[in-house]
Amino acid sequence: MPLNQTAREAERERIARHVLDLVKERGSEIPWTVAMAESGLTRARFEALFADYDDMFDAVAQTWLAPQLQVMEEVLATTLPPPRKMYEFFRRRFVISQERFRADPQFFSILCEMGAANFERVRSYVDLADHYLCELIAEAQADGYFAGLEIDEALSMINQMVTVYTMPDALIYLGDKLSEKKLARIVDTMFIGLSGEAGADASGVNTLKVAS
Repeated sequence: MPLNQTAREAERERIARHVLDLVKERGSEIPWTVAMAESGLTRARFEALFADYDDMFDAVAQTWLAPQLQVMEEVLATTLPPPRKMYEFFRRRFVISQERFRADPQFFSILCEMGAANFERVRSYVDLADHYLCELIAEAQADGYFAGLEIDEALSMINQMVTVYTMPDALIYLGDKLSEKKLARIVDTMFIGLSGEAGADASGVNTLKVAS
């Protein structure tokens, strides 16, 4: 009996969570054929849900990243002042990753490896985060921040400034050196100094000239 769209999505999520449990239990990535054998479904029903490994990985990534997507959307919906809103946009996602890493470093590391090996499959989530960040930058510019910078230019610099808080695998090699307090100081510094008004070649209010 064919599944309707709602039932199909629910079943895909159920299997995706089961695959995550298997990764945690066995300490390795789970092939499509193994996931099918462990799913409790017939081959025909499993193939109706997942055409191939990439399709299954998409469902696993969607399930794993759902909390980050939720907090980004929650922050965007707030009326917080731009500096606080930007901080929360990064902080809440960082806290999710930090808690997951502390709970099970090995499981977390395997999922980071899976994400790196399948980066083209998760690129859309990176692009979505950048889209949301552009909205925050536009809101901040409306309040006078990041003056003289194009949105794409501000996006690039901000991403470079906070990259260790948005790339989950940074927790593997930096661990407790990353903190909410440090992130807050980075965001404060960003809002104080990131501007293009000091000159055509400037990227901050107080500038260093690039050596030639």
